[in-house]
Amino acid sequence: MTKSRKLTETLKRGLLPTALAIASCISMSNAAPLETAASTDGSVLPFPPAPSASVAAPRLQDSKHQRRPAQDHLRKDAPNVLIILMDDVGFGQAATFGGEINTPTLSKLADQGISYNSFHTTAICSPTRAALLTGRNHQRVGNGTIAERAVDWDGYTGIIPKTSATMAEVLRNYGYKTAAIGKWHNTPADQTTSMGPFDRWPTGHGFDYFYGFLAGETSQWEPRLVENTNQIEPPHDEKYHLSEDLAQHGIDWLRHHQAFAPDKPFLLYWAPGAGHGPHQIFKEWADRYEGKFDSGWDAYRERVFERQKQLGWIPADTKLTPRAASMPDWDSIPETQRPFQRRLMEIFAGFVEHVDVQAGRVVDELDRLGIRDNTIVIYIFGDNGASAEGQNGTISELLAQNGIPNTVEEQIAALDKIGGLEALGSPKTDSMYHAGWAWAGNTPFQHTKLVASHFGGTRNPMVISWPNGIKPDHTPRPQFAHVNDIAPTLYEIIGIKPPKVVDGFAQDPIDGVSLAYTFSDPGAPTRKELQYFDNNGSRAIYRDGWIAATFGPLVPWLPGAPGLAEWDSAKDKWELYQISKDFSEANDLAAKEPERLAELQRVFDEQAKANHVYPLGAGIWLRLHPEDRIKSPYTSWRFDATTTRMPEFSAPGIGRESNRVMIDAEVGETTSGVLYALGGAGGGVTLYMDKGTLVYEYNMMIIERYIARSASKIAPGKRHIEVTTQLASPKPLSPAEVVLKVDGQEVARTTVKRTVPAAFSASETFDVGADLGSTVSLDYFDRRPFRFNGRIDRVEVKL
Repeated sequence: MTKSRKLTETLKRGLLPTALAIASCISMSNAAPLETAASTDGSVLPFPPAPSASVAAPRLQDSKHQRRPAQDHLRKDAPNVLIILMDDVGFGQAATFGGEINTPTLSKLADQGISYNSFHTTAICSPTRAALLTGRNHQRVGNGTIAERAVDWDGYTGIIPKTSATMAEVLRNYGYKTAAIGKWHNTPADQTTSMGPFDRWPTGHGFDYFYGFLAGETSQWEPRLVENTNQIEPPHDEKYHLSEDLAQHGIDWLRHHQAFAPDKPFLLYWAPGAGHGPHQIFKEWADRYEGKFDSGWDAYRERVFERQKQLGWIPADTKLTPRAASMPDWDSIPETQRPFQRRLMEIFAGFVEHVDVQAGRVVDELDRLGIRDNTIVIYIFGDNGASAEGQNGTISELLAQNGIPNTVEEQIAALDKIGGLEALGSPKTDSMYHAGWAWAGNTPFQHTKLVASHFGGTRNPMVISWPNGIKPDHTPRPQFAHVNDIAPTLYEIIGIKPPKVVDGFAQDPIDGVSLAYTFSDPGAPTRKELQYFDNNGSRAIYRDGWIAATFGPLVPWLPGAPGLAEWDSAKDKWELYQISKDFSEANDLAAKEPERLAELQRVFDEQAKANHVYPLGAGIWLRLHPEDRIKSPYTSWRFDATTTRMPEFSAPGIGRESNRVMIDAEVGETTSGVLYALGGAGGGVTLYMDKGTLVYEYNMMIIERYIARSASKIAPGKRHIEVTTQLASPKPLSPAEVVLKVDGQEVARTTVKRTVPAAFSASETFDVGADLGSTVSLDYFDRRPFRFNGRIDRVEVKL
């Protein structure tokens, strides 16, 4: 075998770093074909640099200088790209397509382009985003579950491998300017500190610029923001809202692009946090929907279903699927609870309309800059179906994520203490609507987000508008499509062949299928023949107009996730639907066609093995084994007043584990401010001083608050403060005894009746000397971030 052939075989095996070392030893005549291929067709990225046109001689006066020509690997009319990705919104919510939430931007783009009514996601956040960015199946790129629940099986690490370059990496190599603004959620939760590793942040995945948040959610009022790799704080301004901020940053970036690189096309990935929980919006936006949902979710669903058919958005023979037996109907909701449940939906509706309007500001800027005609805008209305994670309606959404037992009456009682219904949607709550509203929001399909087996979790509207390339057409595109189709679609219309090697890494195959064939022909036969779905053990397999599916062990709308420990995937009951004739998966044909079902199950197994799906249910491992949760490997820390913005998943578990916190500080007669805080308004722990008095508060997800306060002021001077937290047992929800000492003398104590099992929040942080983000305690809400005005020399934490 020749040396060059050995190199080729090595490349095929994905051992490129070794291959490059071999290549350096091969003669130029043997190496030239690889360089030539890379320079002409983009199969190897980055492109090799253009050779210099200058000639260097020993003497300057004998040398020739000529600047090398700029490399251009794109056709002159390569389009700009704007991708808008909404969060946790469903098929039956946008007024554009029959829902009852105003979406003027989505409607405008639908009128200017084409729409898809058979477009699919993965049923959950991080996996959808990874598939969108790479063009691959979510487990193939390590994102079988959300970043916070990443585990160490190949399909679930939360790390997009370098063998699957993102569209941003590919397009940037071709000369595109790239930016990501908004939610990221594709970095493991313990790798989001100020120490990185930054190659797993947006700027490490091909984006020249990033502004937004790394976690799965954040406060809309006090978001945990990052610009590129720098943590920044939003203004403490009652007029501030994250969606508006993200729109303005999108607009500013477009203006900078036009000022500094107007000859280069761009990719702008604009992905706001709305309408993911917490649902937070200005009161006047929620008030637009006052009274509109008074009849409840069952009636909403029926109205939307009829409107969807009238609009031609769904086939006329579509059947409205029933509500799951385990989900309550509206009539079962006590009259005393209905104002609470209605207001939660009004807030959500205002939240979603508001963010759609902000998306419109970004689109309008394209017109203002005169670049709209050659910009392809892809508006995906949801990264999964509407979310049932609010379960029975909540004022603190991570109550459900932590499996903390509670009642609606307890939540309403806690709400009454902080302002009643007026506090919903405000910085004081992390509210989220009842699962019944999410189910209705996915009309006409069964189920919700987190369910990958049925379209309530995986089917979302999509609109594509490109004045220079697509003629407007109101006929819905019915072709079966998936979020992994977006990258290959862009590659085709730009004229890019997916590279075989990027930055020295042989690339994984692209799983998506370009949708360009649907642009001019709404009746074109579907080219996507096969697609699997999997999330938390809920799974399905699509092939040639049929889908086989099984619900799995997790019922998102039921508190406590019952039955997980007893689940055996081998005993799951499968269903079978001919979706080419049954749009809503209403007619289960499993009993009539057992052979077809068995064949599709075999195909699912084949796909699962090829895409690192096994073990089934890996996404629920941490629910069953919380001791394996992502957390810091350390058991002791030393901090000072410079320690801020430490993500909870990397911080000491002072709210869930026995621990001792020791502080050396200098205080005065009336010293005030936060000594340390972990968490935010939805739940957390804080130690602060208020005019010389020492105060500890354990905010148990708003519904319970435990406070210890010194009986007298702390004597001025250098003081040694200790807070000891002793859990009664290592079991989840264990009670804890908390004791405060100053210079060895006890000054206060409290008993926390139950502690948080997993985490207070997704993005709130551990801070020394201030409470950044939303505030743990309402006592200093009006003084946030309530910076300590004494001096903190040392904070030591030991578990």
